Amino acid sequence: MKNIHPDYHEITVKLTNGHSFKTRSTYGKEGTVVSLDIDPFSHPVWTGEGQKLVDTGGQISRFNKRFKGFAINIK
Repeated sequence: MKNIHPDYHEITVKLTNGHSFKTRSTYGKEGTVVSLDIDPFSHPVWTGEGQKLVDTGGQISRFNKRFKGFAINIK
């Protein structure tokens, strides 16, 4: 059985901060450049930036005020 394996060639991966590296892949063709939208330089899991809640309508403030004294005792 000939030609059952995909072409394995060199591509370039471009990160969000402008750095790039070469790797081998079956994706695309020889010389393809893959630009990443999310990578270790932009994803909150790796950057340490947490989610930011924007309280545009005051909903979070109203929720906190409404349930201020609420507590659950689990034993």
